[in-house]
Amino acid sequence: MSLWQKHAIFEKNSIVLVIGILIVIAIGGLVEIVPLFYLKNTIEKVDGVRPYTPLELAGRNIYVREGCYLCHSQMIRPLRDEVERYGHYSLAAESMYDHPFQWGSKRTGPDLARVGGKYSDDWHRDHLRDPRSVVPGSVMPTYGFLAKTELDYSHIAEDLKVQALIGVPYTPDMIANAVKDVATQATTDSPDAADLTKRYSKVQVRDFDGNPGAVTEADALIAYLQMMGTQVDFSLYDDKANIR
Repeated sequence: MSLWQKHAIFEKNSIVLVIGILIVIAIGGLVEIVPLFYLKNTIEKVDGVRPYTPLELAGRNIYVREGCYLCHSQMIRPLRDEVERYGHYSLAAESMYDHPFQWGSKRTGPDLARVGGKYSDDWHRDHLRDPRSVVPGSVMPTYGFLAKTELDYSHIAEDLKVQALIGVPYTPDMIANAVKDVATQATTDSPDAADLTKRYSKVQVRDFDGNPGAVTEADALIAYLQMMGTQVDFSLYDDKANIR
């Protein structure tokens, strides 16, 4: 029997074809899944990654609420053009406390995984108020209302409790001080800044929105944006061999 005649069996008999497809899928699935059972952890260990501060978490909630993820990804792939434009490719550990993660699959605007510290707070305020004032070709809607809307963080402790239930390592001390920590982080020269930095490493403490008289949604969102990509010291990594 020729090879063509053997192949014709599958083409002429749908049941045999379905069985063959199921066998191939089963083999492929086993090859992908079985090795995972022998790994203690699928997330690499890196130093510096911490849970979001209450203000950053509130900012992340605003980021999700406003649909920012629809136009901005937070995942730099290990491709040379992406690494040269955005920085070190994303590590799984950087998203270990994201529920849900904000990787994204579409970029109307640039990737934001490394946006922290790239621009000043003034730039972010102008960008939210009038995107075209800093990026002439931007198609981003205006978000000036964020700077005029006081942040409702009365329930932020409950947000941390929920995050703790799904595995984020918020301590009882972090939860108990959540409301105070929001105001502390959004205030320049706060007397409670030292306590905040003990709870959260590499935390940025200042008036993000330029309005010291109120804690606004712009404070929270800018604090979140300025944190992105700043937790891991990538100078300790040399992964050029893994970039395609």
